[in-house]
Amino acid sequence: MTQKNKNSEEEIKELVDKYSSLIFRISYCILCNVYDAEDAVQETFLKYLTKAPEFKDEEHRKAWLIKVSANISKNMLIFRRRRDCLDIEEVANDDIMPNDYETFEIIMSLPAKYKVVMVLYYVEGYKSKEIANIIEISEEAVRKRLQKGRELLKTEIEKGDLL
Repeated sequence: MTQKNKNSEEEIKELVDKYSSLIFRISYCILCNVYDAEDAVQETFLKYLTKAPEFKDEEHRKAWLIKVSANISKNMLIFRRRRDCLDIEEVANDDIMPNDYETFEIIMSLPAKYKVVMVLYYVEGYKSKEIANIIEISEEAVRKRLQKGRELLKTEIEKGDLL
């Protein structure tokens, strides 16, 4: 590890405390698997320790962590698709989003491109422009995915009479 990437144990602990749940939610949205999401969180922090660039500010660091975790999760998903895996019902966990698990479960059933932007926008509070930068798509594509995700979510909620 180079001198610029060395961090004190306390700094790393603060970083993990601050961002691990965010990274877990992003990874879980993509992977739909608690164990793989936990692995993705670990891989993200490992990559941070070994390869993190200089950051302009804390938002830059946060965006970098989100992007890296999304990429790691997508790579894991590609790997998993080529092999046998468990269904999401086999690993469902009520502790993921205890406030409104039914809605979260419906979001998890959406295609990955919708659920990632929905979590970043509604749960994490990012604006469309920030999401576009993080996942490297146009701002218009983010808005379209949010619109389509809301439509799909509404349809699913109405089907299940959860309103």
